[in-house]
Amino acid sequence: MSIKLFLAGDSTAAQRGSDQKPMAGWGEYLQSHLDSQITVVNRAVNGRSTKSFLEQGRLADIMREFQPGDYLFIQFGHNDQKVEDPERYTHPGGEYRQNLHTFIHAARQLGGYPVLLTPVSRRRYIPSGELDPLAVGEYPEAMRQTAIETDTPLLDIFAASQSLYHRLGRDESKKLFMHLPAGASPNYPDGIEDDTHFCEEGAEAIARLVIEAMEQAPGLALLKSHIQRRELQ
Repeated sequence: MSIKLFLAGDSTAAQRGSDQKPMAGWGEYLQSHLDSQITVVNRAVNGRSTKSFLEQGRLADIMREFQPGDYLFIQFGHNDQKVEDPERYTHPGGEYRQNLHTFIHAARQLGGYPVLLTPVSRRRYIPSGELDPLAVGEYPEAMRQTAIETDTPLLDIFAASQSLYHRLGRDESKKLFMHLPAGASPNYPDGIEDDTHFCEEGAEAIARLVIEAMEQAPGLALLKSHIQRRELQ
C-alpha cells in the first residue's frame, strides 16, 4: 500500500522552478532516499509561516488528500519570526505553538502521523565566531517543547544543520548556500549572498540530515523501513 508523506513548510523545503535554480529546497531531494511505497508530496511554499499557511487554507488542501497512515512533516519558523509582518508573525511561546497543535491534530484526526521538524538553521555567526544559537530565534526550542507536550516525533534539523555547518567550517559551509558572484548564473545576473536559502548541494545535504534524523527518531519504525539506506553510503 502506498503511503504519502506531505511536507508543510517554507522556502527552505519548497520546490524551486527553473527560473530560481541553482536555489533548491531540501524537500526536492527527500524522495530519492525513500522506496517506491512512499510518495513525497511537497507542499512547502516560499514565504509562509504557520499562520499564513493555515489562513491561506493550505493545511486544509493537504487534508483533502490525506489518508489514514499518511505522514505530515511540519517545519516552520523563519517567517514566523517576521514581527514587522502581522500576516505572518507568531509569538514562539504563543500562537506559533498553538498553530503547531492545529497541524498535529489535523493529521491525527484523519488517522495519520504528524512529525515536527525544527527549522533548519541560517548560516549566521555571532561576534565570537561561533554559530548563532538563535539563528531562527526561539522557534526551534518552541518546536521541541511542542513535541514533548503532544508526544509527537521530533526531527531536530536546527541542531543537525548547525552541527553540519560547524563541521564544515565558516568557508566550506558557504558552499551549501546561495553565494554566487555576478554573472555566474543567468537567474542571478548581479550575484547573490544568501545565508538562508540553499543551493542544490546544500538542499541535498539537508535532505540527508532529515533522513538521518528519521533513522534515529523513536516512533517512526514504519517510515524507517522504507528508507533506502544505500543512498546514505
